[in-house]
Amino acid sequence: MQPTRATFTSASDATTITTYAWKTERPPRGVVQLSHGLAEHALRYERLAQALTAAGYHVYASDHRGHGRSVASAKDLGSLGVGGWAGLVADVMAFGRDLRARHPGLPLFLLSHSMGSFAAQQVVLDASDMYAGLVLAGSTALDVMAAALAQGGAGGGDLSSFNAGFTHRTGYEWLSRDEAEVDKYVADPLCGFALPADTVPQLFTAAQRLADPAALRRIREGLPILVVSGQADPLAGQGQLVGLLAQRYRDAGLTDVTLHVYPEARHELFNETNRDEVTTRVTSWLNDRTR
Repeated sequence: MQPTRATFTSASDATTITTYAWKTERPPRGVVQLSHGLAEHALRYERLAQALTAAGYHVYASDHRGHGRSVASAKDLGSLGVGGWAGLVADVMAFGRDLRARHPGLPLFLLSHSMGSFAAQQVVLDASDMYAGLVLAGSTALDVMAAALAQGGAGGGDLSSFNAGFTHRTGYEWLSRDEAEVDKYVADPLCGFALPADTVPQLFTAAQRLADPAALRRIREGLPILVVSGQADPLAGQGQLVGLLAQRYRDAGLTDVTLHVYPEARHELFNETNRDEVTTRVTSWLNDRTR
């Protein structure tokens, strides 16, 4: 089933944001909003969307500003535009509000990966009542990651710099153990492109707020959160950084926080060799919260 494509205009700076919808043919259990990562695009989640629609969920995704079809031209790839990071976060929130309005009787979940999970962490600080649950994949404790990068770790405008420590074949082995998936990423002109110098620093704009106990305590107590990560993901810090992330939510009073770290798995869990296992876990988690 091919997704239905639409657009909306960002209230931040009039950027045109492209969206996609996959509708379930079953009686719907809920709605899943996907938030993708840096230097990729929403249609890479087609396989996951199909699995979720088969399980009874309507699935929606948007290409973040500067990504996929949400760019005016190829030269704008990676640029967050006038609205910047705040605009990207506002776009995610606005899309979520629209989905709630379209499906008022169904629970809405925010399923996010990497950069999209940084935006999602920020969204729920201000709009946790909008969501029935949050899934953070390929995420991290952003303030600790920022400190590590400042001390000379991987990052910058070339994401292949995260490949240190992995056998080098394409420069993107850090994404997945599945060579075919890595090759598809490298061959995709809408993935892995060079980033403007100001893009990556903007991702860390809210890093301190995301770690602030007072800000975290404003998340509604009943929000369920699932954190999934690969142990070999450079963002995970061998699991320690995602463990810290989950613990911060628990310390803030959230009572339904689940963490699962997959041994040897890398950054893109939904494109990993054990992707079916990950998808099953996420789907089961959603099902348990839509009974």
